[in-house]
Amino acid sequence: MSLKYLMTTYRQRVDAALESWLPAASIQPTHLHEAMRYAVLNGGKRVRPLLVYLTGSALDVNPVSLDAPACAVEFVHAYSLVHDDLPAMDDDDLRRGKPTCHKAFDEATAILAGDALQMLAFYILSHDPNLQTTDKQRLEMIETLAQASGSRGMAGGQAIDIESVGQSLNIAELENMHIHKTGALIRASVKLGALASPSINLSRLEKLDHYAKCIGLAFQIQDDILDVESTTKMLGKRQGSDIAHDKVTYPSLLGLRGAKQMAEELIEDAITSLTDFDQKAEPLRWMANYIVTRNY
Repeated sequence: MSLKYLMTTYRQRVDAALESWLPAASIQPTHLHEAMRYAVLNGGKRVRPLLVYLTGSALDVNPVSLDAPACAVEFVHAYSLVHDDLPAMDDDDLRRGKPTCHKAFDEATAILAGDALQMLAFYILSHDPNLQTTDKQRLEMIETLAQASGSRGMAGGQAIDIESVGQSLNIAELENMHIHKTGALIRASVKLGALASPSINLSRLEKLDHYAKCIGLAFQIQDDILDVESTTKMLGKRQGSDIAHDKVTYPSLLGLRGAKQMAEELIEDAITSLTDFDQKAEPLRWMANYIVTRNY
């Protein structure tokens, strides 16, 4: 078994689950539902659902119990991309090699599609009967995703990002921004997978959270590197957009070599945090390495 095999298998699984939760395009309001489906079912690496499945698998959780948190975190991620691409935010025309949601539909519909996807995520966590966990853990899942999505998580990180355009940030300030903007949802993905295990304990949760914090920062560093080194065709979005928007990035502060070294050190730290986990956690170690070797 390889990471490539697991990525393919779990991507197919979560795509089928996402399809089952999304309203059909024929249901009123049809235009809104078409936009929601467009935003979610237009490709993507599915990194966050994959982390849910890999974490749960490391703890012997049945994949059936992981479908709900995997879908929930991907719906929140999809909503965030729709809103990030809006003219008032990053003003991007391309996402995953296709027109962004507000370009394919219209700005108002894109805003509503993002709103609806976010709400659907919490509906799934509160209602899915296949989520075989205690009521307390289900509530903690909802709390985890809510905090990771709000002002103390992803939305807060985006606010800091907007405020920092054209400003000078030091490395600590940049890390703080991305711990919220990118890292919060990655950390939530790992925690959601862990909370699906009825036997999870605090010690293991803390080690998994440290793993997730490290790979979340490394993920953003690699994104910044790819914005410099990759191409629009490979990325599926406009290459060089960070430079165009006058954003502070890890390469701009540390140089490409320094940014790559920092990412590698974070991955080493992430893998070390899994020392007490057995071979069932090996895919999480593979995933950590994938974070800094991916080319899109």
